[in-house]
Amino acid sequence: MKLSEPIVGWKSEITAIRRDIHAHPELAYEEVRTADVVAGKLESWGIPVHRGLGITGVVGTIHGKSQNGRALGLRADMDALPMQELNTFEHASKNAGKMHACGHDGHTAMLLAAARYLAENRNFDGTVYVIFQPAEEGFSGAKAMIDDGLFDLFPMDAVFGMHNWPGMDVGTFGVIAGPIMASSNTFSIRLEGKGAHGAMPHLGVDPVMAAVQLAQSFQTIISRDRNPLDPAVLSVTQIHSGSADNVIPNDAILRGTVRTFSEQTLDLIEKRMAEITEHTSRALNCTAEFNFVRKYPPTVNHEREAALCAQVMTEIVGADKVDQAVQPSMGAEDFAFMLKEKPGCYVWIGNGQGDHRSMGHGMGPCMLHNGSYDFNDDLIPLGATYWAELAMQWLAMPAR
Repeated sequence: MKLSEPIVGWKSEITAIRRDIHAHPELAYEEVRTADVVAGKLESWGIPVHRGLGITGVVGTIHGKSQNGRALGLRADMDALPMQELNTFEHASKNAGKMHACGHDGHTAMLLAAARYLAENRNFDGTVYVIFQPAEEGFSGAKAMIDDGLFDLFPMDAVFGMHNWPGMDVGTFGVIAGPIMASSNTFSIRLEGKGAHGAMPHLGVDPVMAAVQLAQSFQTIISRDRNPLDPAVLSVTQIHSGSADNVIPNDAILRGTVRTFSEQTLDLIEKRMAEITEHTSRALNCTAEFNFVRKYPPTVNHEREAALCAQVMTEIVGADKVDQAVQPSMGAEDFAFMLKEKPGCYVWIGNGQGDHRSMGHGMGPCMLHNGSYDFNDDLIPLGATYWAELAMQWLAMPAR
């Protein structure tokens, strides 16, 4: 691997920062301490800092040796998850019920190291904005920063994101043009019938049967309405109804999630779900309240930027370590909001198989959102080198 020597030399220092953040996880829009750490480090390296976008967001500005009117953004997320850590090593979470189980501590550390390098080696034309974002885990921190004026205050021509990926070997990357992660959407349906004795169903209107019928009928949207070449998931994950074995309840509630790689397919699924809910409930003499919430859009990489990311990765680790047709994930990412506003690309960096974890970790696999997860600190020099090289090479490209 062709790693930046200064960044390699900072590994122990940046690892200590990462582990300190891991030990003090903060949830969405509560990342006050984390933001203090980030801002303090940036300022100590001579990087001007702006705070408060998206409540706790931090943006650093790094000007090159000259200005050519061009700028790009590099983004890392900072928030943790509301879950209990199972690890017992020294840097395990000190905040009960909160854990960096997705590696946002590592993402922050990699971008800090890159920011330091770019600030000390301003051998580029243009501007690099380093964006430390709150509330990625389900609370739309990217959108909050945009709504607060991110792209107005810091005009940039492109924006890039990166996420660690367990199961991919350390020293490897994954990228693909087009969709890399799915949209995230939730639905809830309340069916109201008429309660009755379970032995006399003819005297009532059974919302449980309507719920069962809906859960089954929704799958025909996936199998019959959707183009089979366009991936989508519709999962009914909850059905709540009833309180006794011999009582037909008054109501039933269904909840679940829908994931797609295109907004057109999402439009189709939402429309058909509403139609099936209306007609099925009416056919079974129930009334229905249908709610569909679009949370995160699909994360869709732009072709030109994806090609540059792949080129930079290849120069660092070699072509055999870069999967340029990585299989997309049905998980979601709120960096999608930024890619709807600006050209850019979101990539994965391999976090390994879990053997980096020292004694004291739990027995579970080293997967994202797992209580035994820990970010692999060997990624710090690699991820930071990638960030720095990407920024410099993008700024050296001809403008669109």
